[in-house]
Amino acid sequence: MVTAVDAVELVFLIVVHSAVAALMTRFFRVRLSTRWGGFLYAGVLVPFALLLSTLFFSGILPLGPNLGSAGAVVTLIILLPTVAGITFDYFWMPSPDEVDLPERWDRDERPSRYENR
Repeated sequence: MVTAVDAVELVFLIVVHSAVAALMTRFFRVRLSTRWGGFLYAGVLVPFALLLSTLFFSGILPLGPNLGSAGAVVTLIILLPTVAGITFDYFWMPSPDEVDLPERWDRDERPSRYENR
């Protein structure tokens, strides 16, 4: 029987893994210049990172309920957050090309804090 604590721990793991997947996907989209590169790296490296995180949370920190099978763990703790994070980044967040960033100042162009004194 699943207790309330087990359910909260499961939701916590899914939310944390979804956030990690979304942040990693955004990082790959910003850093890679190809259109499919970010998606391919996210599809390969995000599940690997979530696998390591699952091993950490369930091994070192005994979090999460006993789901009964390895297939359920992979589906709920790795696959579902990976898909949710990638979907969140690709469909909800604006494309990195559409985001306006402030101009970068070179070291020589920065105003000195001692100017105008």
